[in-house]
Amino acid sequence: MATIGIYEAKSRLSQLVEQVEAGQEVVLTRRGKPVARIVPVKPGAEVDNSAAVDEIIAFSKTLKGVRRFDVRKALEQGRR
Repeated sequence: MATIGIYEAKSRLSQLVEQVEAGQEVVLTRRGKPVARIVPVKPGAEVDNSAAVDEIIAFSKTLKGVRRFDVRKALEQGRR
């Protein structure tokens, strides 16, 4: 298990993700104390963001004077 400070992790995120993809766990620290752990996703595990998307859509409907946009379309574009 690798341990790295948050400040350094920001500049090495791609490398850390590669390590995690290879099966290694990474612990993030702040001032030497562990605060988070990055672990590989279990095979077949899928993330369901539909509830969060629904909340964003509901919130966007409460905004007045703000240009509306398609949240789902924006999320899909961000995944490219």
